[in-house]
Formats: sequence, structure tokens, C-alpha cells
Amino acid sequence: MRVTLTDNERMGYAVAEPDERYRVASTAHTKSAVVKGVLERHPGEPALVIGAYLEQLEELGTALDAPIIQGSTKNREREALFDSFRRGELPVLVVSKVANFSIDLPEASVAIQVSGTFGSRQEEAQRLGRLLRPKADGRQAHFYSIVSRDTLDTDYAAHRQRFLAEQGYAYRIVDADDLLGPPVPDVS
Repeated sequence: MRVTLTDNERMGYAVAEPDERYRVASTAHTKSAVVKGVLERHPGEPALVIGAYLEQLEELGTALDAPIIQGSTKNREREALFDSFRRGELPVLVVSKVANFSIDLPEASVAIQVSGTFGSRQEEAQRLGRLLRPKADGRQAHFYSIVSRDTLDTDYAAHRQRFLAEQGYAYRIVDADDLLGPPVPDVS
């Protein structure tokens, strides 16, 4: 899903140092409304919100009233949260890159990627693999990657999409504005 940055976000991206541009595009606040909109399209479905930038994940966890699992989350707490998710007690988990490896959450039928490790094809394939495991009740899985239009975020997403297409995955590019309407103008 491609999102349109607000005027302030576009300006922030334009004046950012080259090595900071991807982070600025990846963590755009505009993505929060899109995440909420996607979750509303899948009521009651177990969902993972996945990202690489901890500040962004903390903001999303607060906005969604969902727990965050990151590298500093103690193993005992992590396992308790994963178990609650598996049992259906937690509908949404916000997870950092720690969820890329060695977790088994076959119940998840929606994954929303808000940021990743640049154009990492392996990371996206791992995240997709988490989701595409067969569901006990036959539900279909949905993987959304939310990217900021006309930025490095879009360029890296295209790189990952080419790889997934080569692996036989189908995908569709959707404009978030069509789903949720254009971004709200900046007031600051």
C-alpha cells in the first residue's frame, strides 16, 4: 500500500541527510492511520504489525493498544505474549525484527509491515512465510507492506516485490488514499 506523505513529512524527507531519508520515509506518521484502516478491514483476525524502528513501533503499540515485542522484551514476557496471541486473547501484536526468526504464530492471518531493513528480500520472505502457513479454519492470509510514495521506501519495496514475483508470489499495489482518503493536512 502506498501512502501519500503530508506536506510536512515531504519537506522533512526532502531536507533529510541522504543516510536518514529511508528512516524518515519509513517512519512517517501517515502510516499509522493506514495501519488502523487495514485492521478495520479485517475485524477479529489475528494480526501482526511488523517494523524495524522501535520509536515507530512504540507509537503504533500505543495507538493500537497492543503490546510490543522487541529485542529488550524479556523471554518470559515474549513467550507469554505469543501464547496469548495463539489463544486468541490478543488480537494484535506489534513486533520488531525479533519476530523474523524462530517464532511460530500460524494463527496470524494479517501482517502489516510498516518498515523493514532497506530492500531486504530475505526479511520480507521470512515475514511472508510466517503468515502463509495453513490456517486451521482455512482462512486466507493477507500481507500488507505500507510504503511512502515517491521515496526510497517505494524504491526498496519495488526491489522486494521483484524478488517475491520471481519466487511465484502474486501481489497488488494499492493506493492507501483510495482505501482511506487523502492524508489530513498538517496543522503544525
